[in-house]
Amino acid sequence: MSTLWQKGDKPKGAKADAEKISKFTVGQDREWDLHLAPFDVMGSIAHVRMLTKVGLLKKDESAALVKGLQEIHHEITQGKFVLEDAVEDVHSQVEFLLTKRLGDVGKKIHMARSRNDQVLVDIKMYLRYQIEQLTGGVAGLFNVLVDQAEKHADKLMPGYTHLQLAMPSSFGLWFGAYAESLVDDLVMIQAAFEIADQNPLGSAAGFGSSFPIDRRETTSLLGFEGLSYNVVYAQMGRGKTERVTAMAVANVAETLARLSMDVCLFLNQNFSFVEFPDDLTTGSSIMPHKKNPDVFELVRAKCNRLKALPNEVLMMTTNLPSGYHRDLQILKEHLFPAFAEIQDCIQMLELMLAKIKIKDSLLDDPKYQYLYTVEEVNRLVLTGVAFRDAYKQVGEAVEAGKFKVTTKALKHTHEGSIGNLCLDDVEARMKKTLARFQFEKIHAAFKRLLA
Repeated sequence: MSTLWQKGDKPKGAKADAEKISKFTVGQDREWDLHLAPFDVMGSIAHVRMLTKVGLLKKDESAALVKGLQEIHHEITQGKFVLEDAVEDVHSQVEFLLTKRLGDVGKKIHMARSRNDQVLVDIKMYLRYQIEQLTGGVAGLFNVLVDQAEKHADKLMPGYTHLQLAMPSSFGLWFGAYAESLVDDLVMIQAAFEIADQNPLGSAAGFGSSFPIDRRETTSLLGFEGLSYNVVYAQMGRGKTERVTAMAVANVAETLARLSMDVCLFLNQNFSFVEFPDDLTTGSSIMPHKKNPDVFELVRAKCNRLKALPNEVLMMTTNLPSGYHRDLQILKEHLFPAFAEIQDCIQMLELMLAKIKIKDSLLDDPKYQYLYTVEEVNRLVLTGVAFRDAYKQVGEAVEAGKFKVTTKALKHTHEGSIGNLCLDDVEARMKKTLARFQFEKIHAAFKRLLA
């Protein structure tokens, strides 16, 4: 396998050992590198244009390099780009292609940068892209939950604490709770986006460059909001950016896992709160009556696995000193697949929840009468009875088996209660959070680079 830093011919007999070392150190990196290919080319175009601006490349060299890189980007989008067996990584493949097609001018593309800052900027751009996709998925599921909350706002259901009957709730409250949870999850995603949206290019191997480069120029060209100024810290951002992004993914996974667990319970015949069309559930090989919530069980399991992701990243970066270390390479094979998995889970929940059927009049069943004990206490308090006395009075009636519901009419009017879901306010907060993302700025920057 050819490497860009190979200085000369290897001693006789060293080839076999070198192949073993190469196989071990490269691992799965070539596979995951293909995900970075379009971003590697974009970073290179910006780098070339900056080098031209500061006088390190001639205009004709720049024009040839930019055109060559744009052609490679087109090949990537057409699925025609591959890593050749003799090439170690995507960065090397791009440089080899340029050198093969343009001659010696292709070798100038690596001037004033290191593979360290090259992979850093690739990963940050890749994470920005994946965060945009995740944001869209979260917003789509949020809309389904809000729609269902509005549709079923008046349908009551039992509320539970400790999995024991507690107080009356509603499906409007239940759907709305998970919608609002996604807003907080999106706040975390936005924080991850802000950290990913800082340009590390120009930090080179982590100590800067004696070339008179213009790091603000590449920041603007690549649509980054800001710059990772300190070159040592720019390299320390490797691992940290992945960890923060992993935590954002894990927060979404926590919301989806808990929602899925609720549905598994609610579909259970002992609860029997909800139903799904037959084609969305699975059966049993021997029990004809079964309608299993396999989708929700798998979402729960997948999301519980994703919740471990931040700790995996944290443990792989524990006790690393400043500077680049090969340990960081392995982060890709843990984090990159997580984006597809969380998106699959989001899309399946969108499909399922859009077709959920809610059962009416659940609380008419006498077994739910104790849900109204708090309502009865409150009713007594409003007639002038002290709260503790009212609590004792109702409690004694329950213990004696004499408790009876005076009225099932609910008068919950405060913000966020059964009678006042505040869905407009929750939607407004979601819109405000979505507005903080600067995706269009990135799109415009990339469009200019490819023009």
